[in-house]
Formats: sequence, C-alpha cells, structure tokens
Amino acid sequence: MSAAMDTESTYSGYSHYSGHSKKAHRQGSRDRHKSPRSKDGSRSEKSVTIQTPPAEPLLGNDASRAEEGQDDNWGETTTAITGTSEHSISQEDIARISKDLEDSVGLDCKRYLGLTVAAVLGLLVFLTPIAFILLPQILWRDDLEPCGTVCEGLFISVAFKLLILLIGTWALFFRQPKADIPRVFVFRALLLVLIFLFVFSYWLFYGVRILDSKDTNYQGIVQYAVSLVDALLFIHYLAIVLLELRQLQPMFTVKVVRSTDGESRYYSLGHLSIQRAALVVLENYYKDFTVYNPALLTASKSRAAKHMAGLKVYNVDGPGNNASGQSRAMIAAAARRRDSSHNELYYEEADHERRVKKRRARLVVAVEEAFTHIKRLQAEEQQKAPGEMMDPREAAQAIFPSMARALQKYLRTTRQQQYHSMESILQHLSFCITNNMTPKAFLERYLNPGPTLQYDRDRWFSKQWTLVSEEAVTSGLQDGVVFVLKCLDFSLVVNVKKIPFIKLSEEFIDPKSHKFVLRLQSETSV
Repeated sequence: MSAAMDTESTYSGYSHYSGHSKKAHRQGSRDRHKSPRSKDGSRSEKSVTIQTPPAEPLLGNDASRAEEGQDDNWGETTTAITGTSEHSISQEDIARISKDLEDSVGLDCKRYLGLTVAAVLGLLVFLTPIAFILLPQILWRDDLEPCGTVCEGLFISVAFKLLILLIGTWALFFRQPKADIPRVFVFRALLLVLIFLFVFSYWLFYGVRILDSKDTNYQGIVQYAVSLVDALLFIHYLAIVLLELRQLQPMFTVKVVRSTDGESRYYSLGHLSIQRAALVVLENYYKDFTVYNPALLTASKSRAAKHMAGLKVYNVDGPGNNASGQSRAMIAAAARRRDSSHNELYYEEADHERRVKKRRARLVVAVEEAFTHIKRLQAEEQQKAPGEMMDPREAAQAIFPSMARALQKYLRTTRQQQYHSMESILQHLSFCITNNMTPKAFLERYLNPGPTLQYDRDRWFSKQWTLVSEEAVTSGLQDGVVFVLKCLDFSLVVNVKKIPFIKLSEEFIDPKSHKFVLRLQSETSV
C-alpha cells in the first residue's frame, strides 16, 4: 500500500490544486488523471510507447494463476502502478526492428546453406577413398593384377583410418551452433576450400592416370587411396590447430562495461576475430553480470526530475525573449542548488538502506520460522500412513503464506519483483525442500541479484544483439580496438588491450650466505 501511495503522490505533482472551492478540487483531480496525456500529446503523435512485458511478479492476478491455488493474502497488497513506460521507441526504430527480423531470416538461410555445403563436401571426402578402391574392381576386374598380402593389409589400414577420421570430424565439426554470426568464419571457410581443392586434385589425377589408362597395378591404386586418407588426417590436424588450439593462449585483455549502470568485467582472450570475441563476451555476460534491472535506474531519474521541478523561471523581459535565456537561468539555478542536493541524496540512500536491512531481517526470520514449521510437519507426517504424506509441492504451498508478505515487501523495496513470479518462488521452495536445503540456501536467490541465466528467459531484457565496430568483424583483435554490442535497452562497450610483454629475470642467492651472528649487550639485567 505504501508503494501505491508513493506512486499516487508522484503523479499528483503534474497538476495544480486550489483549495478555494470543491469545484476547483474536482477540476484539479480530473486534470491530474489527464495530465500524462495532455503533457505528452505532441509526443504520442510521433512515437509509439512500448511497455515492457508485464512482470507477472508476486503481483500476478490472471486467471491461470488463480486456478493454481494462489493464496488470498498474496493479493491483498497488490499495487497497480500507472503511467507511461520508460521504454519508448520511434517509428524509425520499429522499421529498423522489422528490418532486423528480415535479416535474421536471411541469416538462417545462410546458416543452413553453409551446413548443406559442409555436409555434401564431407560426404564426398569419405566416399572418395572407397570409390578409388571399388571403381577398378567394377570397370576392369579381369585385367587387374592379383592383390597380395600387402594389398589386403592396406584395406584394413584404410578402414581404420576412415573410422578415426569420421570420429574426429564428428567431434570437431558436428556441434550445435551457439549463435548466428554476421559474417563467415574465415578459418572454417578456408579449410572447406582447401579440402575441396585437395579432393578435386586427387580425382583429376585419378581420372587421367588410372581411369583413362586402366592401370592394372591394383596394389598401387590401393596405396593411392591410402595416401589420400593420410592427407585428410593431416588436414584434420590442421583444423584442430586453427579452430581450437590457436585461441587458447591469452593475448588480449578486454574490458566490458554496461552502458546503463557502469558494471564492468575483465576477460582474457586469444587470437580471435571481432565477431568471435563478441560471442565470448556475450557468453560470459550471461553468467557473470548481474541481471539488468531498469527499475534501479528510475530512482536517479525521478530524483533529478524532482530537483528540476522545484525550479521556477519567470520571463521578466516579455514574450519576445527566446528560450535560451530560460535554459541558462534553469542551469544556473540548478548549479546553486547543487550544494544542498548531495545532502538529500545522502539521506535518501541512508533511508533506503535502513528500509532494506529492516525488511531483510523480517524476511530472514519469516523464512527460518517457515522452514522450522516444515521440519515439524515432516516429523509428524512420518508417523502417519504412507497415503497421507505430503509431497514437496504440497509442503511448499503449506509454508509459503507465512513468508509471502515479508518476501513481497523485500522484493518491492529492492525492485526485484518483476523477476520473481509466485510460481517460480513455489518451484524454488519445493526444490529446496526436496534437497533438504537450509533457509539460507533458499534466500540466496532473493537477497542478492544473480546473473541473467538464473532467471527465466521471459525476464531477460537482452535476447538479440547488434555488433557495431569500425573495423571489419572478420579481422583479428588488436590493441585499442573498441566495439559495441547493442540491444534494445542498453549496450556493452568492449575495449581491447594487448597483454604487455613481460621480461622476467633471475637472481641467484647462495644458500651459504644465510648466516647470522647473535650480538649480546655488555650490560644485561640480572
């Protein structure tokens, strides 16, 4: 209820009240509810407001949630917050988003085309040695020289080498892609071209020197097929070096900064292209960075708006004066109030920390009492018949109402309510009960904001990214390169620095030099 009163008082600042008559009071009340529309009327004609997905948090009241047996006490403190969304984009942005969707369809086509080409080329590579051995047996079998013991041993060699090549190719290339990159992977494309030229050269030599002349030396033909398989194994080794081993040695340090709140991390990378380095950064972002919470940024915006709202500008020079003078006057007045604004910020943060600590203590006590209750229930249930025992879901639903109010207030105070629905909390609670986890282990998810991977995909604000770089995304990392990973609400700025060359010298210390002398004073106390 306090959140509702705070929201109501915030929006009441848009209107001017007069206490002279009830009519003026009613008119002011109507103006208050119309104020967002009247003030943003010009803006609504040029832009479309996109509201973030409803956070279905602890405040959910849809029918499906009610059918799942939602507790009545849970909905008593429901707060409805009205007003325009903080996330607004223009018609040009919507057109850009639709273009990105069309480009994503093109990326899917290119990805499947690349997979098809690689699969066809791989099938050709494995069938080529077998075809080299079988074609003479089919076309001029009667003219071939008999295959001796050495020739038959080569059959076994070819079979096992092809099996090893098949397993290695499956392990290296046949992996589910983790992301769609804007450009082709240069080393992978070069390997495909190299394999194609290599197999084409072998087929060309085979057709000219063996098929046309109908060579009768079958052992030489089999050895030719064995040499092809050996060369393919060496190419596979080259692929391992280029695709896997080359990037293992750290050569660069990248600093990743989130543009909205300034949270940063450092990572070490090897020789990678910019687009592959961007993939590594995003993989680490989802597990290392705390989840992006736009509600934490609205506090500073509202505080700045409140300070600017307290300024009044009077046009003493008449209507002919331009707006630049008023802007300068507002900036000067804001600078004069700067000395007192830091005191307000200090007391606001201190009061917020006090409320967070207070509600955190209440939450810890409520959860500990609830877990004590469920332990007592388990001891009692063990004495009953097996048919009357509770499963973890029923136990979680039984103890959840006792902690729901404290948990709801704490999540609202820390602005995390949009990331935790009642269903997700019940699932986590039943999981903790099933695995005999302590109250502290249950609260770990809610007391401190976790990484993005900890939450459902519906709560993510970053799903599709755009790579912005002045350099070509297929070029390698270099010292001083800066690129940006952008999504709808924020961006990640990546700055690349090369690891400096370290010169390490050695100094030898003779073990015999560690000798000491004990010096005693001439006068000692007795």
